[in-house]
Amino acid sequence: MKFGKRLKQQIEETLPGWGDKFLSYKDLKKLVKLISSCAPRMMSGSLEYGKVEAEFVYLLNNEIDKFNAFFMEQEEDFIIRHKELQQRIGRVIDTWGPNGSQPSETDYKEELAKLRKDIVDFHGEMVLLINYSNINYTGLAKILKKYDKRTGGLLRSPYIQKVLQQPFFTTDLISKLVKECESTIDSVFPPPCDKERTLVLGSANIGVAGEGIFRNTVAALLTMQEIRKGSSTYGRFSLPPLTLTDQSDVLQSSQLNSPIAIP
Repeated sequence: MKFGKRLKQQIEETLPGWGDKFLSYKDLKKLVKLISSCAPRMMSGSLEYGKVEAEFVYLLNNEIDKFNAFFMEQEEDFIIRHKELQQRIGRVIDTWGPNGSQPSETDYKEELAKLRKDIVDFHGEMVLLINYSNINYTGLAKILKKYDKRTGGLLRSPYIQKVLQQPFFTTDLISKLVKECESTIDSVFPPPCDKERTLVLGSANIGVAGEGIFRNTVAALLTMQEIRKGSSTYGRFSLPPLTLTDQSDVLQSSQLNSPIAIP
């Protein structure tokens, strides 16, 4: 699948309110085509060529500003939500857990079920943000490659160096929170026995398992794997290949082991 179609599909499958935050790939592609049609009449290094390239860079900078603003807003929200979830877990254990102030197996299980859903949703949203970073970086690299190829310019290499320093490309913190969520799921929410698993899979709730954040997260993981796999066009500006084994196992176990639906 070509990148433009993959990006369009990803935008359609992302969360509400995220669609207009992605790269305006189609518009930039049209602009590159327009510039390249004028390139034969302009000499590289000329004043006219410099103005055209400056306008192109200006539009790219606007896209990066859009990415950074959205990414940093989401990152800040995730930091707050992560802390709140950890506090909720502590309160539930301290209140209704076996050694809590008001031990109650029923209340404890009910509250843990709510927490599990919220943590899995939270995990999914963070995976979507990492995918947002990956796919927008890939789009920028592809647009710059097209620009250099069609105009004979040398913009790609220096501009990518700038992109690598941008907040939206720096996903270390979000990746750390994702891992912490996975550790929390493993430690606080042990998988059910086979009998419980059968009851879960046989319930009506599992019918919506492919909906909402979980479905979008799986789509995002598959997109990341696709855009980061080695190919004939793989180069030094490409993202490293992604292996889904760890992430997909966690998502699958989180979904199938949950006693409640993940909408």
